[in-house]
Parts: sequence; C-alpha cells; structure tokens
Amino acid sequence: MERIVDIATDGRHLSLYRGFLIVEADREEVGRIALDDIHAVIVHAHGTTWSANLVAALAERGAPVVFCGTNHAPVAVTLPIEGHHAQNARMRAQWNASKPLAKQLWRRIISAKIAMQGALLAARGVNGADAFALIARRVKSGDTDNLEAQAARRYWPLLMGPDFRRDRDNPGANALLNYGYAIMRSTVARAVVAAGLHPTIGINHANRGNAFALADDLIEPFRPLVDALVIAMVDQGMDRLDPSLKRRFARLIAFDLRVGDEMSPVSIVAVRLAQSLARAFENGRPSLTLFDPPTPMEWSIVARVDDRESPDI
Repeated sequence: MERIVDIATDGRHLSLYRGFLIVEADREEVGRIALDDIHAVIVHAHGTTWSANLVAALAERGAPVVFCGTNHAPVAVTLPIEGHHAQNARMRAQWNASKPLAKQLWRRIISAKIAMQGALLAARGVNGADAFALIARRVKSGDTDNLEAQAARRYWPLLMGPDFRRDRDNPGANALLNYGYAIMRSTVARAVVAAGLHPTIGINHANRGNAFALADDLIEPFRPLVDALVIAMVDQGMDRLDPSLKRRFARLIAFDLRVGDEMSPVSIVAVRLAQSLARAFENGRPSLTLFDPPTPMEWSIVARVDDRESPDI
C-alpha cells in the first residue's frame, strides 16, 4: 500500500532505522512507517529536521520528499539521480526531441486536461459543460490559440462560483488546491524519474528556475481530480486544511482511472504516461498513454475519497 506521509507538526525529527522512517518529538518516537510503503513525504511543519541517510534511502526507493511553503504549495522536492536502466539514452532522446514533436505532445496533454474539466462540470450538472469537449477537439499543435487559458477562464467560475479567482497565495479553496496539486506533482515527478526522464526538461514549461518542468507538464490532465475533491470539500463547508483533509488528498493516488480497457490507480497511470512519453521521445511519434475522463458515478467517488491509512504526523 503506497502511503503519503504528511509531517504537519512543528519540531519533528525524521530518521532511518532498519528500513523504517522514524518520527521523533523531543527524542521520543511518535511514529514509524516502513520505507517500502511510502509513496512520498510532504513536509509542512516548521523546525523539521532529518537525517541524510533517510533522504538517501527514500531516494533509492523513488519516494520524493516535498517541502511546502506557508501557502501549501511546494517549494522544493528531492528525487533520485538514477532512475530507469536506459536513463542515459532516454535523456538524450528527451533533450534532442524536435519542437514539432514537443508541440504535438503538448496538444494531446492540453486536450486531455480540457476534456477532464468538461467531464467534471458535466458530472456536476453545470450548464456550459458541453463546450469543453468542443474546445478540447480544437486544440492545435503547441496550443497556439492558448485554448488552455480560454478554457480556464470558463472553468473556474463554473466550478467554484463567479467570485472565485485562482491565486496560489490566497487561503481557503486556493490553499486546498495547492496542497492537492503538491500531492499530484510528487506522484508525477516520481513517475518521470522512474521512466528515465529528466524532470527539468519540459515539453512546454521552460522556466529556468523550475527544476520540475516536465512534471508540471504531465500533471495537467490530473489536476481536475484535485479540483473535484476540493469543490466537494467546499460544498461541505470545509475550506481550511486540516489533518483529515490532508489524508483525503493523499488517498487520491489510489483512485482508479480507465486506460483503454483497464482500470489502474493514479500512481500507476502516471507511470504509464511517463513511460509512453519516453517512448515518444525515442521513436519520434507523438503517442501518449492518456486516461479516459471518469464517468459521473466515478467523479462522485472522487468526491467521497476517505482518509484511511494516510498518516499525518
């Protein structure tokens, strides 16, 4: 069982002992989790310290450590240097990928994201949801018409209400979105490294200061899953991040998505997407293993994701 470990209490010390992540407070053990069960570690608390051998052991298992700011958005991530056995060849192919190939890959990613947004709105019975399928089909190579932004301007008011503005620095629903996206970003970043790709070399994102540009490219179709959980929380009057909500976000990586005729959890779907991207770089064909939007019933399951087996320490 892959678990998200959230360090949310100030003054904790994290160390390694016989294959376990040990959490201590005032030199007393307050929790332990087997390293092989850990999908990612999310650190929010002040004064957290850790041992270098713990970070190395997590990296060997491909488990990222995500450090978040006060707005719950990630500010740093640790990942292993070594990944897939064919890492060198794949990184060379990634670096040498042509611009037309990158633009076609980006078209597919953005089209999938917009289709997901429309499916979520349709599942909620929102008028205007049908337009998103049309917008998704109109995305051109490289999204030269910036339909991603046009869709976003329609999407957020329809989903969250006319007064909502997506702002990473705002509290409430925005803080919830930040945290959920941090979970997804760590999952995708892990998949990117496991596929032998370099997270800095993006398809579309190319900010020099962004060490995880490729992860930020591939996360796009997954974002509406976070949105679905956040709007469900807001509908229930929950707009402040607390341990129980964090655990619900952590369970998103186990939500099943349909890829062709198979159902797989988000964590595996992210790996399949990253692997297909690596093959696209190698063979020059813009083919990606993308998932189908959930059905209305499946969207309702996202909204009811519970908080079992996801420790907050």
